[in-house]
Order: sequence, then C-alpha cells, then structure tokens
Amino acid sequence: MPNLIIDIGNTRIKSALFTEGEVVWEESFSSLEKAKPIWGMHDFSNCLISSVRWNEDELRRELDFDFHFLTKSTPLPIQNGYATPETLGLDRLAAAIGGWQLSKGEATLVVDLGSCMTFEIVNDRNTYLGGAISPGLEMRAKAMNQFTARLPLIEVGKKPESHLGDSTKSCMQSGIWYGIAFEIMGQIQAYRAEFPEIKVFVCGGDAQSFESLAKDHIFVVPNLVLHGLNCILNHNVE
Repeated sequence: MPNLIIDIGNTRIKSALFTEGEVVWEESFSSLEKAKPIWGMHDFSNCLISSVRWNEDELRRELDFDFHFLTKSTPLPIQNGYATPETLGLDRLAAAIGGWQLSKGEATLVVDLGSCMTFEIVNDRNTYLGGAISPGLEMRAKAMNQFTARLPLIEVGKKPESHLGDSTKSCMQSGIWYGIAFEIMGQIQAYRAEFPEIKVFVCGGDAQSFESLAKDHIFVVPNLVLHGLNCILNHNVE
C-alpha cells in the first residue's frame, strides 16, 4: 500500500500518497479539519508527518491513525555535515534529500523558492554540506516597499514581459524576478566549479515561476520536499 506524507506548514497542509517512489495523489488543505476526512478515504501502509504548527502529542490526539513524526533525531538516509545541525530546518533537509534521491546519489543542488530562497548541497558521498539563504520573491518586494518612501508594493511571481522595465512598477518586477534568476544561475555556476556533474532541482512555492530555467541537469520539481519526506519514511520502515 502507499505511504501517506503530510507536511504541515504555517499556512498550508500539503499531503501526498507515494507508491514505489511515485506520487499517485496530492492535495493541499487550509486546515486540519478539512484534511482529516480526505485522508480517511485513503488506504496507506505508513505515514510520516512533518509539522511546524503542531507537536506530536497534539497531532496524536487529533488523528485516528498511527504515524511517524519527523524530528531532529529521526534517522536520515544521508549524513549531515552541517556545522550547526541544531539550527538546520527540517524542511531544508527534506528538500535536499528529495533532490539527492532523484539524482540517484550524485552531487545535488536544491534551490527552494519559498519565503526565503535556499540553496542546499549534497555531495556525491551522500553528505549534506549546507549552502546559502537569501530573500525570496515576496520578501524582496515587501522590503523595497517598506524601506523606501515612494516605491509601491507590487505583485511578483510571473516572469516580466521584458528585462527592460519602462515604469517604476515594471522596473521593480524586472529587478526582483531577474535578480533571483541571475542569482540562481550564478550560484549554479559557482557550485559546478566544485562539483562539475552536479544535478540541480528547483522546488518550493515559487518554483513554477522559474520553469524557464529548466534545461539539461536543471529540473523543476515543486513538491520535492514531499519526495524527501517519503525517502526519510522509507529509510525508517524498511
């Protein structure tokens, strides 16, 4: 039977069923109350929950099925070489593991486009090394609005029609979108100098805005964290 994977974030609850490493069903929810009856309709053998909103005891009181709960002590399929593992977010590790699994153990770079943009490296010796963190799309837009007197708060997400902005709004949209796109490509180039055969995966809420970056050895997989969580679950039950 499939694995049920649940990733509870601050605003959304993402869930998926995996059979032999492939997603066979996926759905997001705004609340636990909406999710529970849908999960109850599915048959699954094992479940892993990652949560930043509720702890394990709270979820065991709410849910009528057994599950594994992801913590910093959960055994992982890769080594963690981070200098401060106690400060490393589990979502970053899960994204890195998802990319590592899909690359079949080759050197992997995962670019996660969420509130912050993170870069995660797993080398070809199956060790997570770290990477980089910088502001994401909406954070850049809000910063320009909040830290200036006259710049408006603009919508971001879509690739601008032109790299050359001809108004304040379009200049800001160009600066934000292409700033992130060029940062991604610059980071890839820098990491490839050390890991020439590295495979790159782009994921996260804003990943689809940068699908145009997809080409040889660069893959856009928005639900990569769920893949990583499924890999962690399999590591703990097999």
